[in-house]
Amino acid sequence: MSRSLLIVESPAKARTIRKYLGPAWVVKASLGHVKDLPKSKLGVAVNEGFRPEYKVIPGKKKILADLLRAAGQADAVFLALDPDREGEAIAWHIAEELRVDKDHVRRVLFNEITKKGIEEGLKSPLALNLPLYESQQARRILDRLVGYELSPILWKKVRRGLSAGRVQSVALRLIVDREHDIETFKPEEYWRIAAEVEAARPPRFIARFVGTGGKKVEISDGETAAAIKAELDAARFEVASVERKERRRAPPPPFITSRLQQEAARRFRFTAKRTMMIAQQLYEGVDIGSEGAVGLITYMRTDSVRLSADAVEDARRYIAQRYGAEQVPDKPNFFKSRKSAQDAHEAIRPTSVALTPEQVGKYLTPDQRKLYTVVWERFVACQMKPAVYDQTSVLVKAGRHDLRASGSVLKYRGWLEVGAAEEPVNGAGTKDAEGDDESVELPRLAQGDALSLAGVGVSADQKFTQPPARFTEGTLIRELEERGIGRPSTYATILSTIQDRKYVAKEEGKLMPSELGRLVVERLVLHFPRILDVDFTASMEETLDRVEEGKEDWIAILTSFYGPFHEDVTRALTEMKDVRDIAEATDEVCEKCGKPMVVKWGRNGRFLACTGYPECRFTRDLEAKDPSRASTVPLDIACEKCGKPMVRKKGRFGEFLACSGYPECKATRPVPTGIFCPKEGCKGELVERRTKTGRVFYGCSEYKASGCDFVVWGFPVKEACPSCGATFLVTGGKRKGGRELRCVKEGCGFKRVDS
Repeated sequence: MSRSLLIVESPAKARTIRKYLGPAWVVKASLGHVKDLPKSKLGVAVNEGFRPEYKVIPGKKKILADLLRAAGQADAVFLALDPDREGEAIAWHIAEELRVDKDHVRRVLFNEITKKGIEEGLKSPLALNLPLYESQQARRILDRLVGYELSPILWKKVRRGLSAGRVQSVALRLIVDREHDIETFKPEEYWRIAAEVEAARPPRFIARFVGTGGKKVEISDGETAAAIKAELDAARFEVASVERKERRRAPPPPFITSRLQQEAARRFRFTAKRTMMIAQQLYEGVDIGSEGAVGLITYMRTDSVRLSADAVEDARRYIAQRYGAEQVPDKPNFFKSRKSAQDAHEAIRPTSVALTPEQVGKYLTPDQRKLYTVVWERFVACQMKPAVYDQTSVLVKAGRHDLRASGSVLKYRGWLEVGAAEEPVNGAGTKDAEGDDESVELPRLAQGDALSLAGVGVSADQKFTQPPARFTEGTLIRELEERGIGRPSTYATILSTIQDRKYVAKEEGKLMPSELGRLVVERLVLHFPRILDVDFTASMEETLDRVEEGKEDWIAILTSFYGPFHEDVTRALTEMKDVRDIAEATDEVCEKCGKPMVVKWGRNGRFLACTGYPECRFTRDLEAKDPSRASTVPLDIACEKCGKPMVRKKGRFGEFLACSGYPECKATRPVPTGIFCPKEGCKGELVERRTKTGRVFYGCSEYKASGCDFVVWGFPVKEACPSCGATFLVTGGKRKGGRELRCVKEGCGFKRVDS
């Protein structure tokens, strides 16, 4: 009986595939790459057309020997490695090591690890794809050249053990630049004026000031705001116009890799690396009881929103059965991929829409269940009808001033029935958004209707423009994607690398550059402007994509890049200053010898050192006696031990107050809120605390002294509850239109959304 050998990457994938194939098939796993460039040297013969010197990866000789034996006993060898650049490279390297006739080896692509997917892949075997392999090889060599030549410069000029990468360095620059924008941001004052009004019929509603005499007006000072408020307090309010229209909200497209990573980060706080690991498990196969191991989603590295005709038809049938035929559009919904998308694979979708999260959830881990659910919901939703809203916009006249109120009512849920709503994409804004007031209910109004002030009447609130937000993993991936930096398969590695190298730290889910990260970017931007240039990196990605399409020669690309780059390297070796030789003058003097102290850079960051070195070796932590380098200047809070001012500092577990007399006085205390504990008889104050997992909450400062266990899980705001009179409110999550404030007093239930 003839036998065929099928080679995949992982044992899990091999187990799933093995059950679909008969005894004529042997399925083995390579456990990823089997060959790579050596770690101990460059491994690229630059003067010989950038010839790579691949070596068998340590520990893979035994695996290759096993594959070689199996290939010798087989009539045909099928290489079913992942259908992407990396999978193609593994296929080529295995084919080289097996030393068999190329006609004896066939490439097969499985978009999904199901019986149908495997049968389709084996039905249409392909030849090895040379352009795809050359594209991967060009990227690998380019990254090796950059890393191998840049990293030693950082070792020599900054600190040993550092690394730099072609794409990771640009990602780091984006984080550093964003932090600089935040630090240099100058808030600008502006005012929001609103009036709570009522008509002949309820409910009351909020009309916001938009201008005067038909012209839009921005209010930037309190004097103008007070004058307008005074006029509105005395004005007659009347409905000037009412505009009603129907608004449709189309379903979002199915997931591509980057959007799945963003959604998992937003909803579950998953890192990109964690998301890809879970997606790989769902793709390779999960045991779902009597059916055994089944691949639950299609291939998870894709930048295309394309769906197969069969998958779309299955979804339409399922929607008609579960949600009703009226939910199915007349024609299937199609989505347009980004211009740069390779479109080699379908979007990420369930392999069978019939395998609902409810049906398979009990067989999945909690993380697998979460990720599978969002993939399934998004796929089903994308083939449903739009949600439909009745939207009303009301223009109100009050004397010479114009106010506007808007609201909408959901009248047809459409794809929202599936529960696959996605968060709107908000850029780094400068002003608080007014919100779209989707959930606001307006009374039935007509032109000429009289309105009267009600409730709180006219309010004028001072606000300040806000700096751009720090990146999260999800928003950084979105930024990289929109700028054309990296590709779906690289985002998780980029984010892991810059954090593992200590260039970036994550605080409450936000990415912040370390002092080391800032220094590396500063040096690289100065001496390697092209490598750190966002546009250059994006254009290089497009060029490498053209290699995959057979439109560019990979050797020509490397040749044009390497010449100028190597010149920059040679110049930087002599011109880049060694940070250990740089001394920043201060007005401090050495406690031991009285000579001036300077700020220097060492293996653990910046520190104060005596200029009398080497005779005097006195050093001191940079923040030890320098309150100005803490988060804020000294506060109007005295140390309970020595009476000196306290300063706000940041530590491993967030912000805290520390005595400015450190190191003589080492007193610390939690950050106070100025809000007293509401428990009767307790004299404590609410202070910031953290759980063991780092989650922030606010508890009574008398917890240790008297055992008071009062806690709240939102930030307390010193504002009396208008319903029950409680002395403070607590912030909740973001809602459409702003942030929610709520009362935590038992039985009250007051809630409000502030814009």
